[in-house]
Amino acid sequence: MSRTLPPGWYPDPDAPRLERRWDGTAWTDHRRAPEAPGPPGAAGGASGRAKALALTVSGIVLLAAIVSGAFALARGDGDDVVAETAPTVASPSPTTASPAPSRLVDELDGISLPLPDGWVPSKYVTRDDVVMTTEGGRVFTHTLPGNPGNSPAGLAEKDVPRAADSSYGGIRGHRVVRSERVAVGGHPGYLVRWRVRTAQGPGGYVQSLAFTPGSGGPADAVVVRFAFDAGPGGPPLADMDRITRGIRSVDR
Repeated sequence: MSRTLPPGWYPDPDAPRLERRWDGTAWTDHRRAPEAPGPPGAAGGASGRAKALALTVSGIVLLAAIVSGAFALARGDGDDVVAETAPTVASPSPTTASPAPSRLVDELDGISLPLPDGWVPSKYVTRDDVVMTTEGGRVFTHTLPGNPGNSPAGLAEKDVPRAADSSYGGIRGHRVVRSERVAVGGHPGYLVRWRVRTAQGPGGYVQSLAFTPGSGGPADAVVVRFAFDAGPGGPPLADMDRITRGIRSVDR
């Protein structure tokens, strides 16, 4: 509307008691005392209308200033603006996964076994049942009643055919890979390991490890069976050795 206001004298925005010349686009430096009002319909009436227009323009300018100031406050441009702080939401604390167990305790047979990488404890452990598994691998434990005539070597040699039959069906033959005395947690033991050929599939490796964890007199013997699938689908044989070396007795 300020662009449509015709040139003329209007109340000076900086000195309301004076009139200032508006050239149609901007205020000039020319000022004067306001003229006395004339009779109705005379030039004074036109001056009154001009004053009314000037007041309207001043009101619009003031309104624009208020709106601009409000917009500046909304944007946070003013020096005295207090920024509204967004509510702080506490981020959830990172959960730390429990470390994987490094050993498996078999309370039923009174021993503990190491858990190599990739192996997990069996969910349910019962006598003569599996205690740990991995892709293509199983480990079983069971206890035999004490008998002075049962040596670890005799127990392992007697158990390995049963271990092969229970783990692999359709056995076409086998060869002995290892057969030797070993110390298991400081106790005498013996292991026998077979490489088993089957009618179908790559076959596998079975091992029976027998040892007597007790001391003095006839002691119960613990037999640990291993069944590892052969080929790329089974675990490395190094895991069999690692588990064998790491078996320990636990207090019953």
